[in-house]
Amino acid sequence: MISRRAFLLAASAASLPIPALAKTAKKPKIPARLMPQQVSVTSSLPAGQIHVRLEDHYLYWTLGNGKAMRYGIAAGAEGRNFKGTARVARKAEWPSWTPTASMIRAEPQVYAKWSGGLPGGHEKNPLGARALYLYQGNRDTLYRIHGTPQPWTIGRSFSSGCIRLQNEHVKVLYSQVPIGTRVFVS
Repeated sequence: MISRRAFLLAASAASLPIPALAKTAKKPKIPARLMPQQVSVTSSLPAGQIHVRLEDHYLYWTLGNGKAMRYGIAAGAEGRNFKGTARVARKAEWPSWTPTASMIRAEPQVYAKWSGGLPGGHEKNPLGARALYLYQGNRDTLYRIHGTPQPWTIGRSFSSGCIRLQNEHVKVLYSQVPIGTRVFVS
């Protein structure tokens, strides 16, 4: 049997708009291994490169002298990831987002409603606070290293293929990564 107090609490919560409930929800607990930390890497790696290990859900920003900052990431679902070498050709704070035609074709129920795009800062914009745009030559790969409004996805593989960090972490990385930075994804 439900108590009067439990009933009143449930009733008052049900009357709140969904965004109000979201603001009162606890921040998801991210495992310590996925939090930023300085780690040792191969000493031959020069400073100023990004290395992504999709399988391990880590991004490394090399510092030189055998050190790197390691960040936990979310990656794309199997078969949706970029692999290879690219460079950061563009950066954006609070970037706008439009799903690609192939994303809309593959999952129209998810992406068709956003075909006109979402402005930067919109709560549903999957690019989050910052984005690093990956290019090969002059061609945009359509893959990004970006923030996410869904921090609970860090350490998982299920997105359309971009490399995602918590918004707080991508802001730090963004401030350190210059245009032209080489990116290696495996």
